[in-house]
Amino acid sequence: MQQPLGVILAGGQARRMGGGDKGLLMLGGQTLLARVIARFEPQVAKLALNANGDGARFDQFGLPVIGDSIDGFVGPLAGVLAGLDWAAANGADQIVTAAADTPFFPADLVPQLLLASEHQGKPIALAATPHKDRGLMRHPTFGLWPVALRDDLRAALSGGLRKVVQWTDKHGAATAAFTVARFDPFFNVNTPEDMKIAQLLVSGDEG
Repeated sequence: MQQPLGVILAGGQARRMGGGDKGLLMLGGQTLLARVIARFEPQVAKLALNANGDGARFDQFGLPVIGDSIDGFVGPLAGVLAGLDWAAANGADQIVTAAADTPFFPADLVPQLLLASEHQGKPIALAATPHKDRGLMRHPTFGLWPVALRDDLRAALSGGLRKVVQWTDKHGAATAAFTVARFDPFFNVNTPEDMKIAQLLVSGDEG
């Protein structure tokens, strides 16, 4: 099977950061988005950015910018659908998604998602890490998605479905479990306090 295409999900409204594009915030001399691209690009055949509004603000990254086809900021599944439509236009069978505000996600995200899908016999695979109280905690913005399900997803979104796991559980989703060392690699920057933590993590990695 061909290598999946990659889609960075950056379509949220970042209310807890005061609005705007979280991916353009600076972390250790680079934007969050630049850090995500550096981790993601080697793992996929081609990369695009899912974001709404004027795509010119992302020109510095040289990626195609694809907006949601469902209006109203309905959540990450709208970005998944936009990515699946883009992949279909490019003749691809699958996409992998990653969030634009998660700069430390695993460098083997894509191969591990593909392995989980294959070994568990599921069309979708979601990343997960162990949580002390909740067992394996899934990270639904980090997933492998088949283009063959895009019309089903479109119908579900048009019918009002918003929660990622409600749709993935309907179709069966494999789980790719990743280990946690010093911190969860799927730590994401949602608040100014999170950004302070991310700065400390970057200082530790690069110091």
